[in-house]
Amino acid sequence: MSSPSRPLPQNLPERIRHYIGGQFVDSLDGDTFDVIDPVSNRAYIQAASGKPADVDRAVQAAKKAFAEGPWPRMLPRERSRVLHAIADLVEARDQQLAEMESFDSGLPITQAKGQARRAAENFRFFADLIVAQADDTYKVPGRQINYVNRKPIGVAGLITPWNTPFMLESWKLAPAIATGNTVVLKPAEFTPLSAQLWADIFEEAGLPEGVFNLVNGFGEEGYAGDSLVKHPDVPLISFTGESKTGELIFANAAPYLKGLSMELGGKSPAIVFEDADLDAAIDACVFGVFSLNGERCTAGSRVLVQRSVYDEFVEKFVAQAKRVKVGYPDDPATEVGALVHPEHYEKVMSYVEIGKSEGRLLAGGGRPEGFDEGNFVEPTVFADVSPDARIFQEEIFGPVVAITPFDTLDDALELANNTRYGLAAYVWTNDLKRAHNFAQAVDAGMVWLNSNNVRDLRTPFGGVKASGLGHEGGYRSIDFYTDQQAVHINLGAVHNPSFGKA
Repeated sequence: MSSPSRPLPQNLPERIRHYIGGQFVDSLDGDTFDVIDPVSNRAYIQAASGKPADVDRAVQAAKKAFAEGPWPRMLPRERSRVLHAIADLVEARDQQLAEMESFDSGLPITQAKGQARRAAENFRFFADLIVAQADDTYKVPGRQINYVNRKPIGVAGLITPWNTPFMLESWKLAPAIATGNTVVLKPAEFTPLSAQLWADIFEEAGLPEGVFNLVNGFGEEGYAGDSLVKHPDVPLISFTGESKTGELIFANAAPYLKGLSMELGGKSPAIVFEDADLDAAIDACVFGVFSLNGERCTAGSRVLVQRSVYDEFVEKFVAQAKRVKVGYPDDPATEVGALVHPEHYEKVMSYVEIGKSEGRLLAGGGRPEGFDEGNFVEPTVFADVSPDARIFQEEIFGPVVAITPFDTLDDALELANNTRYGLAAYVWTNDLKRAHNFAQAVDAGMVWLNSNNVRDLRTPFGGVKASGLGHEGGYRSIDFYTDQQAVHINLGAVHNPSFGKA
């Protein structure tokens, strides 16, 4: 059947525009691109396509606001009030945000509502942190005091992905502006709609003009993303996206010696030992790979199960995966919606075809019945997957999981570490000693023991190997978005070696 005619989100703008220096503007050359609805793959709005001149205009506005505006010089408590006002407005508009996010990205509406609430919480967290923050002081009694002074750096370039775009934008915007910087945001070209809401929210909350700037467009050379990375007046780049793009950004930023924070791809393992609570582990593993349409960097897309419970686990996991409800994103009962874009749909389906020769297909493997158009994929389960298989090694970023057996702890550790990625890991066991030892040995920036992916905003977020460079979250974000200046004060007699003294 054809996709139903979906009403457009309320308060949809006539077109998606840049926001520079406090004004919505079109591209200087007038160029635009189509934004599509992932349920029908038909264009529903056009967006301004940013080029180097547009990025430069945004950077100059941000640079002026940093050099001449009040924001970097305001007291932390004053900035905190603005951030709390932003959080209040995000919460008040959560229904509108969720509708836009769901329509634009294909994310199920119930999960989109959760992302809006998380976006508000990100602003609240950093609003509190900058007021409570204490910097280091080192004393040498009677001789010297040394203290650390933190200063905002300047214009931060923020490049965000298309999965949960509004929430992940907030993850970068909140600490960047909380610490007194000004920003230029380049949202993903697949999902630029909800980013338009930031401008009105920031204005109403009292953020000064020029602190926030937005340039839409593509990432390639000659377009917005590449231009932002290479702009000499942007000393910081925070990027979330795939590892290959991260490699390009690393190379392009190197001549300018920019500060970089990059959260990249993942192929995260979920390791289930024979003594685990199998029902809890299955619930978590099903949610971990199929929530957010499988389009999540921390998805536990490789499930490693001890052989003694392997058959039981696989049987129960497959039965539950087959019950996961695929549906239209605006249906509250939907658990897996439409993938974001036909290009990504083709990528995911190509891996499904590859997987049919690399593992035992036990669930899914195609387009769900009754969805003749749009980017819908059945929750897909492959078992008995070899560790050298492409579906074991490569990030698919969709509702596709590979299940592999292991015998011993050493086998599990070898399998878990046997990819180029190292973002997250999930360990299920009731043996406390084994859990902690495994966590310390696994190549992952984040480990959850007997838990789904539950974020504590105080902890570092990031990966190792090809999964990232640097960490954000909590004080790590404060570190990234500020310069730390050491100030030394002499308290006693001046101690100077004497050169050339008569």
